[in-house]
Amino acid sequence: MIIKIINQSSNPNPTYATIGSSGMDIRANLSNQIILQPLERILIPTGLFLEIPNGYEAQIRPRSGLAIKQGLTCLNTPGTIDADYRGEIKIILINLSKEQQTIQHGDRIAQMVFMKIEQVQLTTVEIINETTRGEGGFGHSGIQ
Repeated sequence: MIIKIINQSSNPNPTYATIGSSGMDIRANLSNQIILQPLERILIPTGLFLEIPNGYEAQIRPRSGLAIKQGLTCLNTPGTIDADYRGEIKIILINLSKEQQTIQHGDRIAQMVFMKIEQVQLTTVEIINETTRGEGGFGHSGIQ
């Protein structure tokens, strides 16, 4: 599949780090470094604009290395970029560490995964089929 991209940053286009990678690394597009205090969140511009085909979405996910090494992760994860969105991709980062963290221009701050989606049609009914689980919710399965 081909996705059209406009890259208004000085960073390279997002790429897969390895042949088996699911996500493409996305970089910060900053004129000045950002210092993120503990528990502070911020919207980071990327300079990227996409034309995603109907029937697909882009998901924004955290980078595991950034999370474990610096305590930085994405909020609203996974973030969804809809096929009809044409604005700049921006990443919501939060600092979950106990120290301030510095974000520089060009830092890899998130990853982007493209997924095929299907829109469904909902129909109102009075009864839905029962299952063994039933109404058991959070932690109900007992699997640890």
